[in-house]
Amino acid sequence: MSSIPMTSGIQRPLRNRTSFRQTLSQSFTMAYRGLLKIRRTPEQLFDVTFQPIVFTLMFTYIFGGAVSGNVHNYLPIIIPGILVQTVITTSIVTGVQLREDMDKGVFDRFKSLPIARIAPLAGALLADTVRYTIATVLTLVMGYIIGYRPGGGLLNTVIAGILVMACSWAVSWIFAFFGVIARTASSVQGISMLILFPLTFLSNALVPVNTMPHWLQWFVKINPLSHLITAVRDLANAGTVGSDLVISLVGAAVIVVIFAPLTVRAYMRRT
Repeated sequence: MSSIPMTSGIQRPLRNRTSFRQTLSQSFTMAYRGLLKIRRTPEQLFDVTFQPIVFTLMFTYIFGGAVSGNVHNYLPIIIPGILVQTVITTSIVTGVQLREDMDKGVFDRFKSLPIARIAPLAGALLADTVRYTIATVLTLVMGYIIGYRPGGGLLNTVIAGILVMACSWAVSWIFAFFGVIARTASSVQGISMLILFPLTFLSNALVPVNTMPHWLQWFVKINPLSHLITAVRDLANAGTVGSDLVISLVGAAVIVVIFAPLTVRAYMRRT
């Protein structure tokens, strides 16, 4: 009589284990998928194409004479402010689209593929850097067309743009977290705008801080976006680096350190 091997309990299927290099490669593949989705539905880029143009023209010609006496003198103030305001606002789309994909069951289908579970999330965050690049370039080009000439030179202006994109990518982790835990895409957008709207407008983006009421100046001065805007102005207009640049980079790093693990943990639980 042949012996039958006994097993204790039910054998569970082994999960696919991927190396860091494979995970990175799969994340870039998912980012490429996001870019293909944009190519098929180009209306997703309306916010990063029209908003920089409309905001730059609207705020420049509305506030230019009142704030600085004329449009030309106002450009070194408004262009860095609009740049930060536009690109940071664009980061909201990360959470909204993430929630939409999860609602459509896209991530459920990804679970059946032999890829790292974190790859779809990382790919979505990587793909959105293209949106930040488009918004940055269009804002600076539009500013140049209407007469903005950065005193810090081309290199420092490029560094300022990279700084804005890096900080926006860090902020996108916050909205990605909302996208994972929220129930609907509309609630993600509503919560994100509720947070970001006062931060962008109650800053030094549009007008100098000393023109505001004293009770409001304290908030504007501690507003992290005010530090980022000042750092961009210092780089683009004068080619200098100050404490605001350090504060902006440290703040971006703190956001990633806090919200990246929270987002990944919540995402793993949902998927």
